[in-house]
Amino acid sequence: MQADSRYQTRIFNDNKFKLGLFGMNCLGGLSLTKAKERWDASWDNNVKAAQLADDAGLEFLLPIGRWHGYQGSTDTQGTTYETLTWACGILASTKEINTFGTLHVAFINPVFAAKQMVTADHIGHGRFGLNIVSGWNPNEFGQMGVDLRDHDERYAYSEEWLAIVKKIWSETDPFDYDGRFYKLKAVLGKPKPVWNTRPILVAAGNSEVGRDFAASNCDCLFTAIPQIDDLKPKIDYFRSVAPAGLLRNIFASAHLMARKTRKEAEEYHHYIVYEQGDWEAAEYAAGFRGKRLNTWMKEQENLKARLISGAGYPIVGSYDDAVETFQRLHDMGLDGLACGMINYVDDFPHIRDEILPRMERAGLRQKKKD
Repeated sequence: MQADSRYQTRIFNDNKFKLGLFGMNCLGGLSLTKAKERWDASWDNNVKAAQLADDAGLEFLLPIGRWHGYQGSTDTQGTTYETLTWACGILASTKEINTFGTLHVAFINPVFAAKQMVTADHIGHGRFGLNIVSGWNPNEFGQMGVDLRDHDERYAYSEEWLAIVKKIWSETDPFDYDGRFYKLKAVLGKPKPVWNTRPILVAAGNSEVGRDFAASNCDCLFTAIPQIDDLKPKIDYFRSVAPAGLLRNIFASAHLMARKTRKEAEEYHHYIVYEQGDWEAAEYAAGFRGKRLNTWMKEQENLKARLISGAGYPIVGSYDDAVETFQRLHDMGLDGLACGMINYVDDFPHIRDEILPRMERAGLRQKKKD
């Protein structure tokens, strides 16, 4: 059933704790593992995972914008689909689930990007959203021939880029733009987004400047989970600085390994990480990403193991353990999780058949309407 407005699309439903799939456009997903069941990010597999999530009532799909992988024998995320064209195909293959494109704004002209995203929005009948990335990876910037600006300058650039895009989506007459980074003449974009309202905007906010950018501009915000007891003050801050009525959902990323029993899940985690882990890739990732890793990750003695298992907040345990964790996160103010899995298709029945019914019984979700 198609929505009648942007804010009737599924990501804005009444479920207390929302779920999405994260990173399935990338070879290996989030995990640096050699296990035979590791994610094969073929197009057919992406469509199948998207349709499983759509049919089960999950709220969103979030791709990773990546141009270089993590080397090792697996080179996780070295093979990826570009996310705006990926989103177009996924939106055409699904019915209700919201689907994001993840865009390094420094890599693409805002006039061109605005047109691409409107196209995706029409394909998805208003279900498209933009994940705004200011960037951090010097190798990827070098590949594009783009200077990697100082941290705060990247967000100043993103602010101007986004201002241009929103103006293109809303203005009906040609306009000039005389900014710090762009000088544009007679800009006009048609068609306009569905319902003449801009696509949903999301961004990750971890640094102070990043948090303020995301909270001030976006409908949804993605953040890392620090030590879990520190999460509530962080969420309270986001809510306090966001303009009234703008920030509707605060999400975090997680890596989900849930099984019938905690013992079974822990044994599977040991197999994925310690028996089949790509430790060469983990060494590269730990060194390469070390300057930007969140404090909570730096303090982990098993940092490389964390990177192998999926880097996001680890949820390893029984189905009941997983739902208890969701409840605790919800109680702290979190609205949901973007979940990575070892295999988004093979592992999905654990979510659909076991976790979602438990969430319904716990009052975290409503039963999906057919």
